[in-house]
Amino acid sequence: MQKSTLIMLLLLFSTAAYYLGRTRSLRLVGGQIRNLHSLPAYYGYYVALWCGIPTLILFFLWTALEIPVVTQLVMADLPEELRSLPADRHSLLINDIKNAVSGHVAETKPELQAAVQHFIRLNSLGNWLLTGLASCVALGAAVFARSRIHKDQRARNEVEKIIRIFLVGSSLVAILTTVGIVLSVLFESIRFFELVPITQFLFGLEWSPQIAIRADQVASSGAFGAVPLFAGTLLISVIAMIVAVPIGLLSAIYLAEYASPRFRAVTKPLLEILAGIPTVVYGFFAALTVAPFIRGLGADFGLDVSSESALAAGLVMGIMIIPFVSSLSDDFINAVPQSLRDGAYALGATQSETIRKVVIPAALPGIVGGILLAASRAIGETMIVVMAAGLSANLTANPLEAVTTVTTQIVTLLVGDQEFDSPKTLAAFALGLVLFLVTLALNILALHIVRKYREQYE
Repeated sequence: MQKSTLIMLLLLFSTAAYYLGRTRSLRLVGGQIRNLHSLPAYYGYYVALWCGIPTLILFFLWTALEIPVVTQLVMADLPEELRSLPADRHSLLINDIKNAVSGHVAETKPELQAAVQHFIRLNSLGNWLLTGLASCVALGAAVFARSRIHKDQRARNEVEKIIRIFLVGSSLVAILTTVGIVLSVLFESIRFFELVPITQFLFGLEWSPQIAIRADQVASSGAFGAVPLFAGTLLISVIAMIVAVPIGLLSAIYLAEYASPRFRAVTKPLLEILAGIPTVVYGFFAALTVAPFIRGLGADFGLDVSSESALAAGLVMGIMIIPFVSSLSDDFINAVPQSLRDGAYALGATQSETIRKVVIPAALPGIVGGILLAASRAIGETMIVVMAAGLSANLTANPLEAVTTVTTQIVTLLVGDQEFDSPKTLAAFALGLVLFLVTLALNILALHIVRKYREQYE
């Protein structure tokens, strides 16, 4: 039995357990619900949770241990000449066997055919054993939980306790995932800084991570000064924010305060469509339309504009992140109580004065959040930069020249087969760590600004 079919079977068991528990509770009191401590549904949930949770734990443990165990059994059954191969060759053999089992290869090597058949048999046997064991655990747990039901049982408290544990566990998963990501980036960055001084990385003015094979080649040791990348990221992000923040904020104010309901109902969804367009489409638009237009316009004024420029990428990126500013700002402006507007009008304030002095300060936390979300999207964008700004790590403040960003270089460094012990590859983790710290600093600054204005307003 396939694991997907087994999951559906377990769902059916849990559903049946729910009805068993609910029916049992009603039968105990002769249908008089008021004689039960909890509603009948909670007794059903109680039995269903007892049926489902142990079975899911068994399922995940079995799934985690099945492949290693089956692999070891298959490797032990290989001929002596294959078992005596080095450890790295064992990994290749295992991959060949798994590819043959999954059907990713057209023809299996003759020496591995027996191992492939053995793997299939063990996998099939494991699936049937799991099905039988999971069914027994589900039925046994359901019968045990049903036998514990009585009319004074605090089923609601027990169910809510289990749900609370589940919610806490979900929160811990999110927190531990974040910690794991940060630690993995941090440890790899430490390895990079052991090879390249941190001062050279943070303050160096030349970025050329290519390391030659021979010592007599040019730039054989590489150059890891990341200042050109930081400058390019900042330049493109600033251009994008100059485009997105005024347009997004003003459009949000108009839609929330001036537009008619009919116009708003049509315009806001159309504006939010911009957020759903794939970034590669924006990249094509920037490379095929915006960049040639800027180059031609610059030629008319006698300016030397690169075919790939920071201005083209920044303008298109600004258009892309307009919905992040406008949509969130509009929602928070609409959330401002109407009583605040009425109080301002009663004191003689005009509509524009009310917006500037009452509505905007009240909605400022949401507006700052939208701007930060837009800034994070601008800093992390890659496709538009690759197609419109280029890959040249130029240290310049001229928006008409080609530049590159941190995220673009991270992708470039990790493309293809790479060795994770060279400065070239480890540099990607150092760049990721810098991005994380910059984003963290922006969030701390935003919290400080929001608290300051909120205290003034309150």
